[in-house]
Amino acid sequence: MQTPKTGICWRLFLFSCLFLESSSQDFGGQTQFICTSVPKDMDICAATLQNSVPGEDLKTTVMQLRETVLQQKETIMNQKETIRELTSKLARCESQSGIEPGDARPGGRRKEAGTKNTMGDVSRGPADTLTQLSQTLQSLKQRLENLEQFSRSNNSVQANSLKDLLQSKIDDLEKQVLSRVNSIEEGKPGLRNETEQRGRVESTLTSLHQRITDLEKGQRENRPLDKFQLTFPLRTNYMYAKVKKSLPEMYALTVCMWLKSNASPGVGTPFSYAVPGQANELVLIEWGNNPMEILINDKVAKLPFLINDGKWHHICVTWTTRDGVWEAFQDGVKRGSGENLAPYHPIKPQGLLILGQEQDTLGGGFDATQAFVGDLANFHIWDRKLSVGEIYNLATCSSKAQVGNVFAWMETSLDIYGGASKWTFEACRQLN
Repeated sequence: MQTPKTGICWRLFLFSCLFLESSSQDFGGQTQFICTSVPKDMDICAATLQNSVPGEDLKTTVMQLRETVLQQKETIMNQKETIRELTSKLARCESQSGIEPGDARPGGRRKEAGTKNTMGDVSRGPADTLTQLSQTLQSLKQRLENLEQFSRSNNSVQANSLKDLLQSKIDDLEKQVLSRVNSIEEGKPGLRNETEQRGRVESTLTSLHQRITDLEKGQRENRPLDKFQLTFPLRTNYMYAKVKKSLPEMYALTVCMWLKSNASPGVGTPFSYAVPGQANELVLIEWGNNPMEILINDKVAKLPFLINDGKWHHICVTWTTRDGVWEAFQDGVKRGSGENLAPYHPIKPQGLLILGQEQDTLGGGFDATQAFVGDLANFHIWDRKLSVGEIYNLATCSSKAQVGNVFAWMETSLDIYGGASKWTFEACRQLN
């Protein structure tokens, strides 16, 4: 029978064995048991104490074990943090893989290969899309009516057959628009395929624009080469005109044009001139709810123009590099002036002049939200400051009106892309 003292000593002995075994496992070593013979009548507790590790060694061992436990705890915490980070990344990857092509993403313009939204780099609601389609169809109808009048007067069998074919395709497009309106009104979930439907409509519209343009090209001999206008019926990043030659170095300039637009907000970018290393060498833009601005070497002046009323307006801007002095004229009347617009910076040569789009890079980087919407005509550039009388002659379509000595408005001076159309200029005909 064991006495209480003997029971305590047995527990201490067993605890010591277990402690040494776990310690050896923590350090990655092999377990060792030290056996010592004890006389039968000797106190086991006393024998254990006699053969135990000295006090200092035991203290060192305990401290090492404690340090090991703390290190393992820190390692476990780091591993947990790594697991959380990897789990978060995996969740983000799974969520992104579920996004359909063409979905809008936060943080800037979408530039996804294969899903380029040529109708605009911002997502449009059904109402906006229908409005744009209606405007485009109206523009096509107007051009077909003009072709019809021309074919009647010239008795052209080929023009009649092509006109009938194009009219049929426009009727089909109207049916598509009507079907879409009905779907929206009935609340049908048809918006998932909006990008694909928009692509098909764009392709058809582009084809129609091109075929009508081909018909219009056949009538050049029936009008002077400078009596035409460019029409940009909707905001896209593919409709534009490129001037065939570059601008020279200029220390002064006057740029004038006729514009008609009712686009809102902002009429967009009537023209932009970019040179290597500077996309905003010379730009005229009205973007969003901002007033119209002219940029020279990326420096900005706000212009006091109000032109988005659907009527023709003649605008001119003059500028000289000396002190950066500028003046703005609308319909032959001076509306504003200023200075310190890129002073002593000449307009650089060897650039690219684009009508209807704003360039973010030389000859590209078009943004549909900045595209010009409306009609543009009689675009001229001079390398000097025109007088008030000269500008008035231009705005009133006087026979004394001069043409630009740097760029003059001629059909043969432009390359036209994306379905931007040409037709007889009408503003001066209305004035005269």
